[in-house]
Amino acid sequence: MSFSPDEVERYARHLVLAEVGGPGQQALSRASVLIVGAGGVGAPAALYLAAAGVGAITLIDHDAVALSNLQRQVLFATSDIGRSKVDAGASRLTALNPHVRVQALEQRITADNARDLVAAHDVVIDGTDDFETRLTVNAACVAAGRPLVSGALGRWDGQVGVFAGRPCYRCLVTEVPPDAETCARVGVIGALAGVIGSIAALEAIKLITGAGQPLAGRLMIFDGLKGSARTVAVGADPECPVCSGQANTSENSAT
Repeated sequence: MSFSPDEVERYARHLVLAEVGGPGQQALSRASVLIVGAGGVGAPAALYLAAAGVGAITLIDHDAVALSNLQRQVLFATSDIGRSKVDAGASRLTALNPHVRVQALEQRITADNARDLVAAHDVVIDGTDDFETRLTVNAACVAAGRPLVSGALGRWDGQVGVFAGRPCYRCLVTEVPPDAETCARVGVIGALAGVIGSIAALEAIKLITGAGQPLAGRLMIFDGLKGSARTVAVGADPECPVCSGQANTSENSAT
């Protein structure tokens, strides 16, 4: 595929990168990414993926924009309050980059629809703060053979991991915590969403272009108060009910 003069100028800083260049930008243009949850993680991730020229982005979220979202969810404006998050988000992404096809799904992702939704995309980003939803999305990604970029945040801390086959997210979270923390309960510093959402977008870009080493089978943990980050390996659970029959692809999932 060839780029128009507008696209050549728009993506100029990518095109001169040895790890991206023309082939990588073409891969981005052909790619499709499903973003589950247009919230703290999904909002900045969507902006950067659209800016990067990902060809097709699907936003799925059942919620509407609230005033309390605007402290961290930079995809939305004050004028969007009360509007469907996915509709408002789709408008913003199209305004940012008209070359990107954006699909807005105002619904929940469930065990009934997750498999087909995931299978229709190349990469999935999950930024929800609901463990049941995270595990549902993970199971669909394993079944469909799609890489999952998982991001989470709360208070001053955030984490991003990539799960491509085995180990999977279920190996990390073996069961739904009985009293799981959410941003609504414990709070979150707004700028942290930008950090974690941007890293999630970066990991998706690396998966699509084959650049660098994605966080496959690893979890990056960021401490905003200390300004530090560390990366830990996620062990594959030999008895995982989701991925135990899968090959271990954590070391070569990006290529």
